[in-house]
Amino acid sequence: MEKQPKNFGFGEEEAMVKSSARKFFSDNCPIEKIHSQVANQEKNSSPGNGNWDRRLWEKMVEMGWPSLNVAESSGGVGMPLCAAVAIAEEAGRAAVPSPLIPTFCSSFVLNQCPGQAAEEALNQITQGTAVSLGITNSKGSSDPSQTETEIKGNKLYGATYYVQDAQKAEKIIVSAKGSSGTGLYLLDTQSKGVQIIPDLIVDLTRDQAHIIFDGAPCIELAKQTDGAAALSAALPAMLTIVSADMVGAGEWLLQTTAEYAKTRVQFDHPIGFFQAIKHPLVNVMIEIDKAKSLTYNAACSIDFKEDSAEVNARMAKAQASEMAVFSASRAVQFHGGIGFTWECFVHIFFKRQMHNQVLYGDAKHHRRILSDLCIGQIN
Repeated sequence: MEKQPKNFGFGEEEAMVKSSARKFFSDNCPIEKIHSQVANQEKNSSPGNGNWDRRLWEKMVEMGWPSLNVAESSGGVGMPLCAAVAIAEEAGRAAVPSPLIPTFCSSFVLNQCPGQAAEEALNQITQGTAVSLGITNSKGSSDPSQTETEIKGNKLYGATYYVQDAQKAEKIIVSAKGSSGTGLYLLDTQSKGVQIIPDLIVDLTRDQAHIIFDGAPCIELAKQTDGAAALSAALPAMLTIVSADMVGAGEWLLQTTAEYAKTRVQFDHPIGFFQAIKHPLVNVMIEIDKAKSLTYNAACSIDFKEDSAEVNARMAKAQASEMAVFSASRAVQFHGGIGFTWECFVHIFFKRQMHNQVLYGDAKHHRRILSDLCIGQIN
């Protein structure tokens, strides 16, 4: 096994992917466009679908992004996780409404599922099929043993919750318990017996739903003896991708707030002149750098199949979640009264950060598990 290098991060190819993603989002998905897209959703105060641009998703598919981590044998690009992290970071920086992040996470799960069904599902992703995960119960737990979905024959019954971008997804990977354990199953969102009920969430750039199953037909991806292991193996990559999204959004908030501090004049000086603004902005930068370093390290350790991958991924998610709250709150505070208004773009990133910081567990959740992994269970 090749050992993870000390100077972890992006190689030449991954850096090129990151640069290309930043230019793509800047050209095709400026914040002014997103602000206009989400305006009606906020006005109506009703669950939406993130007001996404399907053509933008089709362009991402043409560039091969959803299939970056799909093996070449399945029709994918076959690049390391670091490449997907690079794109996720830029997606967060642009607050892009799309099913890209849940599709990335679904591909990680499918990569852990042996058999023809998973192979075909991966191939569908390369063709542009958006996929999401239905692995969480009503209490927010993704523990496979606590799923509230059951498999009877080849049909699903029960419910799954907190499904990301459910209204954009064409397929859902569902964890369901049977007589021998918890398996993983793939279903079409348009199938009979599937009811998608949108949730009202704070993030305007994505949608979320809980899904009720009443005899919904499905295809087995992982047997009931293997489903929990497949999810466990995929979790570090999922946490790392969400962390990268928060890092990108955090950097946008910092840059935008720093620019505002240079131009907003109070007491005959730009507000950035004062230590009350200057020092907290440096603290935001430090927290972002910590989250970025941990996220890149986690991605690299996963790519090199290090034993520390899970620990590194949980450390990254814990730090990124805390950074998300800190960067977002400071951005709103330092923009003053305008920071609380609809016209200020900061609120779009604030809401995305608030959503991401609890997705797949907040900082407190992961630090508790890290204490068990690193120190041993504490009663």
